[in-house]
Amino acid sequence: MLKFAFTRLLSAIPTLFIVSVAVFGLIRLIPGDPASLMLGDLADADALAAARKAMGLDQPVPVQFAIWLGNVVQGDLGRSVLNGQPVLDLVWHRFTTSAQMVLIAVGLSVLLAVPLGMAAAWRQNSSLDLAIVAMSTLLLSIPTFWLGLMILLAFGLKLGWLPVLGYVSVADNPISGIIYLVMPVMTLVLHEVGIIVRMARASTLDVLRLDYITHARAKGLSESAVLMRHAARNAFGPTWTLIGLILGNLLGGVAVVETVFTIPGLGRLIVDSIYARDYAVVQGCLLFVALTYLFVNLLVDLLYPLFDPRVTAE
Repeated sequence: MLKFAFTRLLSAIPTLFIVSVAVFGLIRLIPGDPASLMLGDLADADALAAARKAMGLDQPVPVQFAIWLGNVVQGDLGRSVLNGQPVLDLVWHRFTTSAQMVLIAVGLSVLLAVPLGMAAAWRQNSSLDLAIVAMSTLLLSIPTFWLGLMILLAFGLKLGWLPVLGYVSVADNPISGIIYLVMPVMTLVLHEVGIIVRMARASTLDVLRLDYITHARAKGLSESAVLMRHAARNAFGPTWTLIGLILGNLLGGVAVVETVFTIPGLGRLIVDSIYARDYAVVQGCLLFVALTYLFVNLLVDLLYPLFDPRVTAE
């Protein structure tokens, strides 16, 4: 297990380097000057030159990249052009806000979608299967922003059960924090359930067609025993991979949902920083998202043997 994890971490180094080059290059293609943005339009030429020198913008681009990469390796992602805060602290604070919402949403989605998908496969072509497939297709077809707005309209404005604006951290006030997370979590759950149900159904159908399932039925085992004892673990492998991809994608920022429900998360930070041309924050966010994807994929691979008995960590 440790050898496998170490090998995966080593193989991630070239990926991180390519991502860092891409992030640095894309940011440099954005029009505008960070020094003039920080000092304002009324700054004179000497002040702009001094600011550019302090920020290293007077150096050639390869030198700028080497300086930036060296600072990143040391955990220094720079400072925000707008407020001067350390980028790493800012990104981490926003990430924890997004993570609270995402982890709850993905956990609830898995608890709902996997049993539904397996039940649909178990009763293939029945009314139950058609109803579950139709529901998942409908949920997949609805854009998250529209779904969020409808939930906001129904539970926030019409019924008045939940707050419409604002945000309270769960760490500061657990009860209020959970109340503010209900609608965004509901939006994510409804959308992700549609995706996971289809994968769980497809993978379960593939497993139920295998010879060892026929052998288990021939021994006289009940359908529930066949499904739970023999099919479930083998069918969950592809679904677990999809869950990892969903988790990495959502942890990278759910800007649409965070914007609809005014959640100060990582996705909204990326959007706000792009509009404000806060290059250091955009670079830090993109690099952090890449690291999040790599970490989630590594975690999925390490836990895969626990869910799929055909796979080992050797």
